[in-house]
Amino acid sequence: MTLPGRITIDGFEFGVQYSPASSGAVTTPVFVIVHGIGTSHRYSVPLHRAIAAGHSTYSVDLPGFGGTSTPRHRLWVEDYANLLGTLLDTLGLTSCVIIGHSMGAQFVTELAIQRPELVSQVVLIGPVADARRRTVVAQAVDLYRDTLKEPLRANVVVFGDYARCGPLWYTKTLSAMLAYATDENIVRVASPLLVVRGGDDPIARHGWCRGLVHNSRHGRLVEIPGHRHLVHYSAADRVADCIVEFSGVGRGPVT
Repeated sequence: MTLPGRITIDGFEFGVQYSPASSGAVTTPVFVIVHGIGTSHRYSVPLHRAIAAGHSTYSVDLPGFGGTSTPRHRLWVEDYANLLGTLLDTLGLTSCVIIGHSMGAQFVTELAIQRPELVSQVVLIGPVADARRRTVVAQAVDLYRDTLKEPLRANVVVFGDYARCGPLWYTKTLSAMLAYATDENIVRVASPLLVVRGGDDPIARHGWCRGLVHNSRHGRLVEIPGHRHLVHYSAADRVADCIVEFSGVGRGPVT
């Protein structure tokens, strides 16, 4: 990655990681990766690098995450989407392939609703929160089950980011996550949609993801067997191939 930095907009601090295509060529579309609750760009580094092998790629740390300054008040999903749109405006980006993991899937869903001109395609990886499991207890149980079988290195990165986020901001953000009905809002997304899940993901389960695709206008579901919620980390090359092929600029079949 090159050109890492912090950007402050209207008092909100963002982290931005940018990599031009390895070929050095200017490419379109641009790919933008958005993290989930409590985390940062760090657990998306393998996916970022895989996409950046051929395409310009950004990874974003939203306010309150990745060591950025914690906002003074709770931000809802709609607030984060608005801030993300403002960041893309500041970076001069339009018609992006916008990629969100876990709660990041909510942020990019809402961004596509609020600012459709900024989004060419939407990619949801391990989207939350399953309407049948939208409680703190259910989410905690599913996260625990998932963590037991994720790669150790991935867990180290994720829990390190949880510590940087802190329990207070994590809890405030969790309430925002549980309040956002992804399944109800997905019908308002006009952009083509790709949902990616690990085949063994106990958080973003098959039925839930299939329902999101069914409710969308132009949806597609891809499952990566043998992987879990952090599929974008543990199977980064395969997920990148799926995303690039979906964007219409890559080659090779989706597996």
